[in-house]
Amino acid sequence: MGKKLYIGNLSYDVSSSDLETLLAPHGTVQSAEVISDRSTGRSKGFGFVEMDSEEEAKAAIAALDGQPHGGRNLTVNEAKPRAPRTGGGGGYGGGGGGRDRY
Repeated sequence: MGKKLYIGNLSYDVSSSDLETLLAPHGTVQSAEVISDRSTGRSKGFGFVEMDSEEEAKAAIAALDGQPHGGRNLTVNEAKPRAPRTGGGGGYGGGGGGRDRY
């Protein structure tokens, strides 16, 4: 278990400082960030919080997961490492599947 938490199902008006305030009773908050859409600046409804220790992170999960906040039930769990992005670029593929023509 790590000390970084995923906080999901946030109402769209929750700010990063609101997130910090929400988690502070459960331990020392190292950082809190609500993720926003790059083009619109609007919240995506989730964020990440890093607590000072694993014990504090566990306490926050136990206290807040499933609890109502802003008219929604929060999802609070350990943040998973971001999956590596694949280079999606279209490409033409080429190749005929390895078939040799004689």
